[in-house]
Amino acid sequence: MTQLPQECSQLSEKVNQILELLRQENTLYPKPNTSAVEADLRKVVAPKFYIVFAGAFSAGKSMLINALLERELLYSAEGHATGTECSIEYAEAEEERVIITFLSQAEIVEQAAFLCSSLGLNSPSDLDDVDSMNALYKSCSEIIQQEGGEGRSERAKQARALSLLIEGYQKNHDHIGQTENRTYPMREFNFDNLTEAADYARRGSNSAVLKRLEYYCHHPLLADGNVIIDTPGIDAPVERDRALTYDKIKDPDTSAVVCVLKPAAAGEMTTEETELLELIKSNPGVRDRVFYVFNRIDETWYNAQLRQRLEELVSEQFWDSDRVYQTSALLGFYGSQVRKTSERDRFGLDSIFADSMKTLGGEENTPQFVSEFNNYCGNSGKLANTIFRVYLDSHETPNQNYVRILNQWGNPLINQLIQDSGIEEFRTAITRYLTEEKRPQLFITLADDLEEICIQLSQHWTANYRELINQPQEIESMKNQELQQLNQQLKAVGEQFRQHLSEEVNQVIINEDNAFEADFNKLQARMVSRLDELLQTFSVRDAYSRATYNHPQNSTAPLIAVLVEALYYLANELEKVLEESAQLIIENYCQRLLDKLRHQEYYRQLYRLLGDDSGIENELETIKNNLKVAMKNAAHTECDRYVRESPRFYDEGTFSIYQFRQTLQQTSQSYDAESMVEAEPSIRQLLKLDFEPKVDKTIRSHFRQTINNTLKKNLLPMADQQAEHILQQYEKARTNLEKTLEQEAEARIAKNQRLQAETLEKVEKYNEAVRAINSCLQAMQLYDHQLSDIVFTS
Repeated sequence: MTQLPQECSQLSEKVNQILELLRQENTLYPKPNTSAVEADLRKVVAPKFYIVFAGAFSAGKSMLINALLERELLYSAEGHATGTECSIEYAEAEEERVIITFLSQAEIVEQAAFLCSSLGLNSPSDLDDVDSMNALYKSCSEIIQQEGGEGRSERAKQARALSLLIEGYQKNHDHIGQTENRTYPMREFNFDNLTEAADYARRGSNSAVLKRLEYYCHHPLLADGNVIIDTPGIDAPVERDRALTYDKIKDPDTSAVVCVLKPAAAGEMTTEETELLELIKSNPGVRDRVFYVFNRIDETWYNAQLRQRLEELVSEQFWDSDRVYQTSALLGFYGSQVRKTSERDRFGLDSIFADSMKTLGGEENTPQFVSEFNNYCGNSGKLANTIFRVYLDSHETPNQNYVRILNQWGNPLINQLIQDSGIEEFRTAITRYLTEEKRPQLFITLADDLEEICIQLSQHWTANYRELINQPQEIESMKNQELQQLNQQLKAVGEQFRQHLSEEVNQVIINEDNAFEADFNKLQARMVSRLDELLQTFSVRDAYSRATYNHPQNSTAPLIAVLVEALYYLANELEKVLEESAQLIIENYCQRLLDKLRHQEYYRQLYRLLGDDSGIENELETIKNNLKVAMKNAAHTECDRYVRESPRFYDEGTFSIYQFRQTLQQTSQSYDAESMVEAEPSIRQLLKLDFEPKVDKTIRSHFRQTINNTLKKNLLPMADQQAEHILQQYEKARTNLEKTLEQEAEARIAKNQRLQAETLEKVEKYNEAVRAINSCLQAMQLYDHQLSDIVFTS
């Protein structure tokens, strides 16, 4: 870009100085996002301003650029051969040049393989196999002929693109590397000027094998670092070409985008065009620097339905933009070229359009512009209210009509055509923006975004400084202030302790204490595991022995007696496990609770105020012991109930009563111990049927509810009592604080003075940066967008 004013030489440094001051403010919340300012600053100081032209294939991007610059630089035709990266930068008239970069053989093979696949042809394995490539070229010609011409269908366009790729490789073989992209200045091709180099690059066969073109062109639109970027279509058939366009749109270096849209010809926005508009919004480097160009507007002149659809689209979706343009790049560009011709060269037929005038069977071809010109004159209705009375003679060829009309009306008619094409309006608008509005708007955007950060910094520092200077500045005043707040501080500490304990208990009750849940899961697992173990190791002989031992007068025992001994045995063994596991849960929970308490800010404040914890840890230890006793009693109560059979154990129709009768029948075969022992598997099954539901209820619902209630009934009253106890220790806190307040007051006053000095130093750096930035804005004559400095008032 043009050199910034001297007053702006430190702009980047001073903006970054403000951003660094912001980063240092750890207490400012929420902290403003600086990405927008950083992007704005890059645009302001960047030496180049990249303007990306983006749109679908055949939307007319390249032709629009040619029309804008009034020079035929870029290749403009339908088909995949237009997928070349192009940039156009400024150069002095005597330094115009082109730098040409070719595709590699590997990339050409990739493109050829894709096109062959789409056309149903065999992909080439060797580009240097002349016979194979000639046969492929012939197949392309046959497809084009079958389709009725190269522009008549998508298949014909792809065949044309493939033939150009083959032809381009054969013509430029010596300049193409195996895997590398070779780059050449235009003098390598003995071109004397930009026109010759552009003419070479514009030929379809050459363009097909070019990867990148870098034009350096003398045109006022490109001055001040403006760089035009032409991109492949967003609907390109090759993924790599689509990615190139999207990468350019997302590139933070991209400064503006010209969206060349097709609804004038297609009637509506395509999915790809809609996605393109959304993608542009996501690039903070582009902001509102977007120009919407509906090209090929001439197609709506002959189709009222197309015209109505376009008007509705613009009014509904683009009403909030003042950068919407309607153009016919083809008419505008070639109109500007024809304006330089005369009757001597048949108004360009023998010069500009000579390459497209090759005869077929002795008759001249009709260039596309000539057809569109005749259509404009005879059918568009654009000349109805003008001085031009133009007619088309059916006895003349299109070229003869073209020459006759221009002989009669000349450049005034061409000027009317260019005006109707919309190109002049678009060129005027974008030229005005780039030469007059761009720089001020970049600075305005930076200043406005920076101002939001400055306001928040100012408010933050002002509030902090006011709070600092309102603090007592003398030791006695500070001591008195602290003592006056003592009662309130004790109350706050007690309330915070009570609230913290309530939250911890509630976390357990709602199953959100992960460590507690893990401990309880272990209790559940141990109970299930222990029951399985007891059932596997249960001895009927031992139970039978205990039954006969308790009744010395008898030498035998009933099945019921054996089951009774088993019920007592299993219940008592499970009680041991439940008691031990429950007490471990309490032990772990209380230890974690103590650890959490010690890390709370109110706990540290309590030590500062009282010199101790007001007996919280001792009280918690007492509560822990009480809880463990309560868990022991709860486990005994829970498991003591296991001795009773389940209510439905003997219900008719249940498997348990069936199993009991089967077991009874087996044990009744004799009166000695062996009949019982032989029925041991059946007895174990009976016990399993009885105990599994009991244990399941314990670990799934009963005992967890018992633990929850026990914790709540013990811990919450203790929290309330401790909060009240803390509040009642005012005299102790006062005595304790008086010993340390003088030292604390001295330290706090020193800290206060240090923070005041630091704040003033930050503000001075900030004001210094603001003054430098404002000086720059004044040099740009942007007096309404200056930043405010910070002045502290008493």
